[in-house]
Amino acid sequence: MNKNINTILHYHNTTKHSPSRYARSLGYMDWATQPNPFREYKGSQKLLLPLALNYPTPPYMLLDTDLPDAPLCKESLSQLLQFSMGIAAYKTTGSDQWAVRCNASSGNLHPTESYIVLPPVQDLPHSHVGIYHYAPKNHELELLCDIQSDFFQTLPKGSMLLGLSSIAWREVWKYGERAFRYVHLDAGHALQSVVVAAKLLGWKATRITNLHDMQLDTLFGLDQTERFCEKEHADMLLVLSPHKVSSTLDITPLLATLPQHFAGYANQLSPQMHPWELIDTIIETTHAQERPKPQITTHRVVRTPTKESKEVIMKRRSVHVMDSSLSTLTQEQFHTILLSVAKPLDEHPAVTHLTLFLHRVEGYEKGLYLLVRNNDHLKELQQLMYNDFLWQKTPFENLYLLQKEDYRFASKAISCSQAIASDGAFSLGMLTRFSQELELYGEHRYKELYWECGAIGQQLYLEATSLGCSGTGIGCFLDDTMHSLLGLKGNQYQTLYHFTVGRGFVDSRIMTLPPYPKREH
Repeated sequence: MNKNINTILHYHNTTKHSPSRYARSLGYMDWATQPNPFREYKGSQKLLLPLALNYPTPPYMLLDTDLPDAPLCKESLSQLLQFSMGIAAYKTTGSDQWAVRCNASSGNLHPTESYIVLPPVQDLPHSHVGIYHYAPKNHELELLCDIQSDFFQTLPKGSMLLGLSSIAWREVWKYGERAFRYVHLDAGHALQSVVVAAKLLGWKATRITNLHDMQLDTLFGLDQTERFCEKEHADMLLVLSPHKVSSTLDITPLLATLPQHFAGYANQLSPQMHPWELIDTIIETTHAQERPKPQITTHRVVRTPTKESKEVIMKRRSVHVMDSSLSTLTQEQFHTILLSVAKPLDEHPAVTHLTLFLHRVEGYEKGLYLLVRNNDHLKELQQLMYNDFLWQKTPFENLYLLQKEDYRFASKAISCSQAIASDGAFSLGMLTRFSQELELYGEHRYKELYWECGAIGQQLYLEATSLGCSGTGIGCFLDDTMHSLLGLKGNQYQTLYHFTVGRGFVDSRIMTLPPYPKREH
């Protein structure tokens, strides 16, 4: 095992929570250095996008059907960005006000930024190929450069590129050394938000898997350090197109046409930052080449009639308190939620499985269950877990009952004593094939594993919302306590993200305001 993989394992083990010690952080909220949640490029040309709230969207039940593809224009671009990375609402109580976005984020801190590369589009200011930053605060584009390139002639008509990057400091400010995990869960949330928003337009989203992160830094101008106060690092690049494209797209011709200096200077997010050497090390170690993965055929989810898609997206929320008296799910609702994440969410084989604590689901006994999302891992999981687990089949395909027991106390204890893990219908831990994935695919894979978990979390949020339920991601959990409960030793599998579904308590003291109150809808 090489030095970089050992560095990742050291980081991962160092940042585990345990009953006797949480991962290192400041231990208090340093409000004087709280980072600005909105990035903007001062001096760049800005284009205000039309709000998409009045645009019709397909019913959520049709999300995975072959919808007609929309043309690439200012209006479709606006809808894509607003329903993925835009603001869903403002919340206010007393003198406090904060934005809630369509993509979930740990602590509502939003480390993820988005950039787009476009061919000529009517009513947009670039003439040839334009590279933009999306600024969600005002729902606008910021033009960073306009370059001459025939790059888009190699792609289907109506194609565009969308990149995601991370400003780790936004999470590190609150969560300290464990924050890198949350940064890339949030990248996964954003990834799935973009995928879903693209589906509504009939577009296919393909993540490019043969790039070095430094190439993406160059593509979006993030390596021009004189333009930044806080470091920002590129994560991934997607092609959005009416047709499926290769995941090994060559962007070298595009990189060759870039200017040395982009327009605009990034705003300073904090007056100062606390140093975290471990964070700097893990960012540097994983800022690497991604390796192509095996390809599979994606599946479609058959849903019962529900709300319009934009209503589901705009009403997604994280809840802080579950109402146990209202959180019972019917078996049909439970199966619908599981069906949305039971198979891979992209064209790559799943490596994450769901360990479920069922508390209040009709037709199911209270107990510990495992949803196996990749049958190739079933025998390995059976060998690694406790020998006395039942592995009893259930009415849902690949969902196994491991042990009959009331796990409400255990699930709460594992989730850092948070009652949301025990007061809902069920909670779960995302159990990911870990050390072997790092050995096979290298240091970049560490981030990708969190992206898969974040994407699952975002889809669970949307599915629960579509059924009138609530979901909440849980980043604080006792890692090895969860592993011990399953009988797991070593690093073959690790739990990377926890989640809970039920019905949330509505706090009448908090008011909801429209996302862009100063603009006509």
